[in-house]
Amino acid sequence: MRRYLKIDHGKIVEASNGEGTIHVFIAPDDAETKILVNEFGIDEHTLVSCLDPEELSRLEFEPEHTVFIMKRPKNYSSKDNFLFKVASTGAFLFSDKLVIVLAEEAQIIEGKLFNNITSLQDIILRMIHRAIFHFEEHLKVINMISSSLEQAIDTSMDNKHLLNLFTLEKSLVYYLNAINSNSVLIEKTRNNASRISLSTENLEQLDDTIIENNQCREMATIYSNILAGLMDARASIVANNLNVIMKTLNVVMIALMLPTLIVSVFSMNIPLPTPKPEGTELWAFWMVMILATASATFVAVLWWRKKI
Repeated sequence: MRRYLKIDHGKIVEASNGEGTIHVFIAPDDAETKILVNEFGIDEHTLVSCLDPEELSRLEFEPEHTVFIMKRPKNYSSKDNFLFKVASTGAFLFSDKLVIVLAEEAQIIEGKLFNNITSLQDIILRMIHRAIFHFEEHLKVINMISSSLEQAIDTSMDNKHLLNLFTLEKSLVYYLNAINSNSVLIEKTRNNASRISLSTENLEQLDDTIIENNQCREMATIYSNILAGLMDARASIVANNLNVIMKTLNVVMIALMLPTLIVSVFSMNIPLPTPKPEGTELWAFWMVMILATASATFVAVLWWRKKI
């Protein structure tokens, strides 16, 4: 899908076909790919990199344009099962136009952040800043989900919650790598400000973006370390809870085995060393029950004293 946009009084608005200075390609098909390669002169390998979620952020200079490949959080859905993924976005800055390539529909140039736009360079810097803000929002969500999963693990022996925590930890690794990759892109953009024709205002905004990205990276690192430590602790707690349950079951089995043994001995069809006057069958029954109860009580008292 292709969209035409333009800057009008500091805002990005829709434009008629062919009149916009901002061209947005969403999941380009074969025909749109040919337009990007032939009409805009974009390298096909670079175009594939814009759609590859595994591609690292980078800044490249071509004869006719400058290439920005940045990382951003992918839109989350329930089908992802607690796995937060990362997507790539390509921005190709020409002297008179900006081409943006996305692998999926995403609101990357919308919202309050894109008010008072002054140039195409300003749009790219705000796209990077929005990606950082999006990462921070997802990190807060991951932290909230991990807290709820920890509470669920405390009251449940189901492995599902532990697996979900493993998935969140994997997501944080992806996010941390993406944030570090964006950091390289921002630094290269700052070092090549003159080649990109950044204004003084752009440089000030870029400095704020660097600070924000560093804070985002620190947040991701802290959450990743905390979750990794909690994973080890929770796994140990689950194993310890299992040991306690097995110990309790063993005590119960022993407490039941002794009465069963006593009843079985007195149930054998052989002579037993017990008095057998007439009319004492009822007395013999109660004797067996008392011995069985006493043996179970002995095991229970012994286990209680050892536990104390």
